[in-house]
Amino acid sequence: MPAFLFLLFIAVPLIEIAIFIKVGGAIGVWPTVGIVLATAFIGATLLRVQGLTTWRRAEEAMRRGEPPVAEMLDGVFLFAAALLMVTPGLFTDCIGFALLIAPFRRAIGRYAARRIAASSRFTVYSSGMAGGMGGSRGPGGPQRPGPHSRPHSMGPGPVIEGEAEEIGENENDREGRGPRSDSPWKQ
Repeated sequence: MPAFLFLLFIAVPLIEIAIFIKVGGAIGVWPTVGIVLATAFIGATLLRVQGLTTWRRAEEAMRRGEPPVAEMLDGVFLFAAALLMVTPGLFTDCIGFALLIAPFRRAIGRYAARRIAASSRFTVYSSGMAGGMGGSRGPGGPQRPGPHSRPHSMGPGPVIEGEAEEIGENENDREGRGPRSDSPWKQ
């Protein structure tokens, strides 16, 4: 992590300065400033268009009942692209433009997902779901329950939230008749 912070706060500005000097020497100061302003304007316009498209795709995924994971990841990358495009500089503009390209974003997303899943610092916990990790925690984190572990070691199970409305007295006990004939819960 310290090496990454060094690259972020020291190396990137040095790269930007070097590129400004080279480009400014080749085409002049004002054309270089014009390029930086133009790339910021173009990037902001592309970001707005692609952001709206991503928003619509996320809404469509939610309408289908699917989690909008890819759309959320696209949103994170588009936000990073916006930050890079606002930062004055040609190097950061190039990275920002690269993040505006959908196949490039998806490739980076797949790479990041593989790295996170392979990292020993990332653990997925589930609470009593079938096939999930649960049980006791050892020195290395959560472990699968062994063959002699008790059922309650899997945790309390999933939490299901809901709302209830009391309509009146308990209608199932009315005169000992049991559930109503039109009840959807009757088997």
